[in-house]
Amino acid sequence: MTGDGDGRAGLPRIAVVGAGIFARTQYIPRLREIAHLVVLKAIWSRTQESAKAAAELARDFAPEIECKWGDAGLEEIIGDSSIMGVAVVLAGQVQVELSLKMLKAGKHVIQEKPASASTTEAETALSIYNSFPNQFPYKPIWALGENYRFEPAFVESSKLIKDIGDMMNIQVIIEGSMNSSNPYFNSSWRRNFVGGFVLDMGVHFIAGLRMLVGSEITSVSSISRHVDMALPPPDNICSLFQLENGCAGVFVFAVNSRYYGESMEQKEQFK
Repeated sequence: MTGDGDGRAGLPRIAVVGAGIFARTQYIPRLREIAHLVVLKAIWSRTQESAKAAAELARDFAPEIECKWGDAGLEEIIGDSSIMGVAVVLAGQVQVELSLKMLKAGKHVIQEKPASASTTEAETALSIYNSFPNQFPYKPIWALGENYRFEPAFVESSKLIKDIGDMMNIQVIIEGSMNSSNPYFNSSWRRNFVGGFVLDMGVHFIAGLRMLVGSEITSVSSISRHVDMALPPPDNICSLFQLENGCAGVFVFAVNSRYYGESMEQKEQFK
C-alpha cells in the first residue's frame, strides 16, 4: 500500500462520498482528529466545484486527497482497490443505492441516517446485503452512522436502568425547533423526503429509546399533523407503542416548537 510520505503507509484508506453541510462540518473535522488512524484518500461530489471545495478543507491532514465527481468519479472510487472503506453522506433518497454499490465492490461502508426511505427499501437492501458472503472472502461491514448509540450519557444510562427494577411505562417527549436559523432548514432532500424533519431528526430519539430500554418495539399506532406551513409535512407526531417485553409507552415529537427541549422518562417499579 503506497504511503503519503508522512509515515502513514500502512494505514487504511477511505473515501467520503458526499460534500454537503454534514460532510464538511462533521466528517472532515472528525477525520482530522483520527488522521493517525486512517488516510482520507478521496472525496466525491456531484460537481467538480463542490468536491474541490470540500477537499481543500481536508488538505491540511490529507495533502494527497483526490477530488472525484460525477458518475466517472464514483466508478473510480468503486474500482480503487486501495480504498477499503467509504463514508456515504448523501441525500436520504439515494444513500442505500450508493451503499450497496460500494458493498458489492467489497468496501466497508458507514452510511449516514436515515437508513432508508421506507421499510420496503430497507428490507430489500438487507436481503441483498445478506447474500454477499458467497461473493467475497470476507463480508464487508455495513454500519449506520447513528451517534446516539455512542453518547456517554445513553451508554451509562442503559447500564443503570437494568438494575433499577421492572419497567412500568415510558414517555418520550421532544420539542424541536426547526427554523430558518438552522443550516438544514432549506435542505432540499429533507424537504422532499417522506416524513420530512420528523423522520430525519426523530430517528435519533428512537435509537436512544431502543438503546435505553434494551427491548425492541413490536407495535405502534400514530397520529401526525402538519401545522407549520414553512415546514414539510408532518411537523408533529403522537405515538403509542409497545415493546417486546410487554411494556407500553408514548412518543411525542414536534419540530415546530419555538424552543428546543427533550424529556425521556422511564417509570420503574422497584422490587
